Amino acid sequence: MLVFWDQRLVFLATPKTGSTAIEAALDGLSSFSILRPPAAKHTDAARYRRFVGPFLRASAGAEFTTVALMREPQDWLASWYRFRQGEEGPDADGAAQGLGFDRFVRDHMADPVPPHADVGSQAAFLKGPDGGVDRVFAYEDIDRFVAFLEDRLDCGITLPRLNVSPDAALEIEPDTVARLRRHAAADYAMWERLRG
Repeated sequence: MLVFWDQRLVFLATPKTGSTAIEAALDGLSSFSILRPPAAKHTDAARYRRFVGPFLRASAGAEFTTVALMREPQDWLASWYRFRQGEEGPDADGAAQGLGFDRFVRDHMADPVPPHADVGSQAAFLKGPDGGVDRVFAYEDIDRFVAFLEDRLDCGITLPRLNVSPDAALEIEPDTVARLRRHAAADYAMWERLRG
């Protein structure tokens, strides 16, 4: 999460949407940032509205605009899958080594969800009971997001390539895709509105 005090702007870091690159490019311009631990770095809309937003509003005497990115839902899961393929060690409870992508997506839709596929939902991250993110941009149109930031921050921005997940085979059955579209209907509806 990055807070730009003078511009009354907050970037909420949706996981697996290039947030590490954005933070690397903009951390020096922000008034303050929360980059770790991951639970704080990836503060969602609900936690922002409940805790951070009221603090900023009380401190600045003004509302802050929240912005975030959202990725096409299947591609977002593919990024999580590639990331989880690389997790190793005794603390890697979420590791997905040896699983195919189709199995990972089916596990993501299971009840209960196994730890390796328990990655949540972008729609849940971006929307909360007390209001969602003010401006959401499609990850696939990141140039539009960068142009927005350049305008608000009055500077040029070049994003580095950081935290890129390793390549992996992404075969998936048509039936799994159809099930995912039903399971993640809120995510798909939100993403399609962004792209529309």
